[in-house]
This record gives sequence, structure tokens and C-alpha cells, in this order.
Amino acid sequence: MSEFLVIPRQDHDALVSLAYQQKGYTADEAAEGAKLCAEAARHGIRTHHALKALHLDHLFGSGVGGCVPDAEIEVLPSRFPASERWNANKKLGQSVAYRAIDRAIELADQYGIAQIAVDNAFHYLWGGGYVMEAAERGYFAYTNCTSALAEVVPFGGKFPTLGTNPHSWGIPSMEANGFPIVMDWATSTVAMGRVQTLKREGKLLPPGAAVDANGQPTIDPNEVAALLPFGGHKGYGMSLLNEIFGGLIGGSLPTIRGRAINAEGEKNTPVFYFQVIHPDALSGGNFAQGRNQMENLKAVIDDILGHGNENSMLPGQLEAAARKRSDEAGGILFTEAEVGEFNEINTELGQPLWDITKLAKA
Repeated sequence: MSEFLVIPRQDHDALVSLAYQQKGYTADEAAEGAKLCAEAARHGIRTHHALKALHLDHLFGSGVGGCVPDAEIEVLPSRFPASERWNANKKLGQSVAYRAIDRAIELADQYGIAQIAVDNAFHYLWGGGYVMEAAERGYFAYTNCTSALAEVVPFGGKFPTLGTNPHSWGIPSMEANGFPIVMDWATSTVAMGRVQTLKREGKLLPPGAAVDANGQPTIDPNEVAALLPFGGHKGYGMSLLNEIFGGLIGGSLPTIRGRAINAEGEKNTPVFYFQVIHPDALSGGNFAQGRNQMENLKAVIDDILGHGNENSMLPGQLEAAARKRSDEAGGILFTEAEVGEFNEINTELGQPLWDITKLAKA
């Protein structure tokens, strides 16, 4: 039996856009929010699609002042022409991130490399979506952010003081291997969105991913009180890096981020960091056997995946396969449980329910 039901892209985007606009967001913000949610689902990212996005906004966003509809981004003065500093003023994270990638590409075209540091932000959800878009336009891209809540226990500790703090890289490798290489992961063993997905689907966590309220390991998503970093000290170090970026950009104490502020003068907003590099800025121009830059990249990838390693996968390969499956199905793929939650949103907004009996399967 098929695992997924097919929702037409236009039906998904119309519902998600309406949900955002009902919360006070502008049509542009709602469209940008819906776009990222759709692209996440299209690429098989079940932890950061619309259900997570709207849930985050409900808990931490427009209803409680963590995100401000129709906020204006303030570009702060900078003495470095390829570096910009933004005060997002709590604007919707997807809107800020798409605009940051666009601006960084403009700057990289001029200077070869660009970076944008964003303070006073609201969670942008799937970082891989932004760097993938840049990669598909021909640029190397990187982003990290501090997550909405401190939910991860540092290596050797017992209290959650870190976010799930993702890192995302996009490589314009389409000529070399047919799709952009995208490395995108939370620095916890699993993202909290994955916990919510498993809870929705009635499934268990992998061992070593989370602890309960007593600090004991658990595989029951209903018992999760905090998450653990992947790879022990290595994941901890990568998560710490986001908090360091955050502290240097303007973020405040991780343990109050996304929560009510009790300390006067503190801040509770996430930060973003973006970097985009033009491929010409990386080229040494002296590739073996007369290869050009992309031919050389292909030769390197082919060598890595050769020598009996043909069954190895590249980062982004699963997402590319999910995208192909979605596109061939003619829509976005969701489980029956997910469609049920979307129908709760339809009911709240007075919209017709998606009839599960009439939806195509994939």
C-alpha cells in the first residue's frame, strides 16, 4: 500500500498562505512562507514543512510577539562592502532568509564572496532550502541559525542549553552529479521536528537521541524532555559554533531564547548567518588534465564514489529523489496523518476538507 497521498501544489500553497494571512502576515510574506514549506515537503523534509511552520508560529510567533507580521528589515551601516548587518525586527523567518540569499548573491556577483548577519530574527525552518536555491543558481552557499529553543544537552552535561542549531551547505554540482549537493542537518541526533513527526505517526526514536525529564535515555517521543548532540563532542562543537555566531551577531542567552523574558534588557530572538561564494572566486585556474572547474569537481566526485564505493550516496541525493517522486506524482506528498492535521487547519479557516478518498496516492 502507498505511504503517501498527493496534494496539488496550488492547494497546499493556497491553504498555507491563507493560514499565514489570517495571522496578519502580508501576501508576500505568506507566499514566501508557503514556498519554503512546499519545497521542504517536495524534497522529503517531513520535519520542517507547513505543519511545523504553523505550529512554531502559534507557539512562539505572531500570537505572542516573537514574530511581527509586515515588519521591515533594517540594513545597518557597515564599513565592509561585501558584508551586511540586518536587524530583522522579528519579521517572518522565511521572508528574511529568501531576501538574504538574494542579496548575498548580488554581493557575491560583485565581490566574489558575501555574508549577511541577521539579528532579531524568527526561525527560518529548513536552512537547506535556501542554500539549495543558491546552488541551483550556480553559487556555493552556507547558512546557520540559532534555534527557537534550547532543547539540546551539551556533551557531558545534563541540562539543555543549546538549540538544535542546524548547519546547511549548498554546492552547485549539477553538472558533476545531476543535482546540487546539499549538506543540511541539525546538530542534535534528531531534530525536534522529527520527534513531533514520530509522535504523529506512532513511531519510536532511535537510541541515543533523547532523554526524559529525569535525564534518562528514552526512545518514546511522548517522553522526550531534551535532545542529545549527534556524535558526542563533535555535534556539541558544531552546535556551540552556532551559539558563538549568535553571541557575536547579537543573540542573547540560549536558555531564554523563545521564552518569556524575566531579565530586564535581555533578548530572546534567534540569529541567522548567510554566506555566498561565486565559483570564480574559488578557482585556482590550474586543474589537472586541462579540466575546467566543474569537470574537475566531477572527476573528484567520481573518484570518491569509485573503487567499489558505487553504492555510497551524496548529501542531497535523497532529497533529489524525493523531489523527483513528488514531481512525477504531480503534487506534494503527505501521509494520511499529516493530511488529517491539514484538515484541522482547513476546518479552522472555514475551508473545504481535503477528501482523502479522492486523493491520488504515490
